[in-house]
Amino acid sequence: MKTLIIYTHPNHQSLCYAFLQNVIKGCNENSNIKELQVLDLYEEGFNPLLIFNENKRRRDMHRDPDLEKYRKQILWADQLVFVYPIWWGRPPAMLLGYIDQMFAANFAYRDKKGLLPEGLLKGKSVVCISTMKGPGKYPLLWLNNAHKILMKRALFQFVGINKVKFFEFGKMESPNGKQTKKLEKVYHYFKKIEC
Repeated sequence: MKTLIIYTHPNHQSLCYAFLQNVIKGCNENSNIKELQVLDLYEEGFNPLLIFNENKRRRDMHRDPDLEKYRKQILWADQLVFVYPIWWGRPPAMLLGYIDQMFAANFAYRDKKGLLPEGLLKGKSVVCISTMKGPGKYPLLWLNNAHKILMKRALFQFVGINKVKFFEFGKMESPNGKQTKKLEKVYHYFKKIEC
């Protein structure tokens, strides 16, 4: 299995960065994971802004040469792992900008006759690891699971990815947040995950 980790947090002293390190550690100790790449969107200087004008058209985004490297990473990977905080009930704008550009028509999906398009990223799996300041049940009880619906239904299933796992960790700024236990949970998951 080839794994691509997309990390989205501007601070390498953050708890998100500790989760990233535990994902990497678990993957490196898993014989099922043959290759691993990490894309740190902030460190990379990824430009999340959509630009459409007479030279850059939305319908041509799947061929944009500036994004070719990132398209190749997605095609290469069997498993995509996203590590990010939840800010205002959703992933950071940097990650949403990446999604807007990378999951483009004619790369991630193709329009066809009928209600739904054809997903072009079938066979891949996704793991989303997110942290938040609020309680772990906050997205479910207060936001009607908007984060999971956005990521799983509106994005990944739309492009043909049906195997999606979530780790949503709440109370991460609390002294009682059980951070060490949650870091260990993620490490052990990636150490044992199979294709």
